Amino acid sequence: MSAVKVIVEEILEQLPEEATLEEVQYRLYVRQKIEQGLADVEAGRVISHDEVKRRAQKWLSE
Repeated sequence: MSAVKVIVEEILEQLPEEATLEEVQYRLYVRQKIEQGLADVEAGRVISHDEVKRRAQKWLSE
């Protein structure tokens, strides 16, 4: 079984029987975003908290 199917089955098992399609879609969306974030961290595609604050200050002062 593929990794994607395993993830979907895990998500479905955690949901109540009366879960809506929107709840399933939301859980899949959140899981995807978490996986993307972890991949970004592993690949070094991150910036420091201080850099985020510096950029936000610059944006807010414009």
